[in-house]
Formats: sequence, structure tokens, C-alpha cells
Amino acid sequence: AAEVTAHTGKMCWWKVTVVLLLCSLLLSQTHCASLHHRQPRQRRMTPFWRGVSLRPVGASCRDNSECITMLCRRNRCFLTTASE
Repeated sequence: AAEVTAHTGKMCWWKVTVVLLLCSLLLSQTHCASLHHRQPRQRRMTPFWRGVSLRPVGASCRDNSECITMLCRRNRCFLTTASE
């Protein structure tokens, strides 16, 4: 009977050790995951809002997609290109 008690005592400590190691591993993963800050995704405009938000001729712009004429030259929305 003493052998059985000693054997189950060893098994109990082994199980406790395994459970503690698994818990610490899971906690370290959640801690590391919280350190990585995701950058928020840029929202896509629906075609309706893209059309409504286009800039008129003469407005300031950064690229062609911002202008209603799709021509951004020298940071301004142009009506025609210089070659026309």
C-alpha cells in the first residue's frame, strides 16, 4: 500500500508540473500577442462615396485618383493635360 501511495504522489506532482507549464506557456503567448499593436486597416470607400468625394478642377490634390478629371498636375486638379 505504501508503494501505491508513493507512486500516486509522484504522478500528482508530475501532473501539477505539466499543468503549470502549460498555463505559463499560454500566459506568455497572450502577453506577447498583446505587445504587437496592429495598425488599423484603411477603410475602403464605396463607389458612391468615391464619386462624391472627387475634387473639382483647380482643387489641390496628391494623385490622379483624387480629381474628378483624373488629372492631378503640380498638386492641382487639371481639366486637360499639357499636350492637348
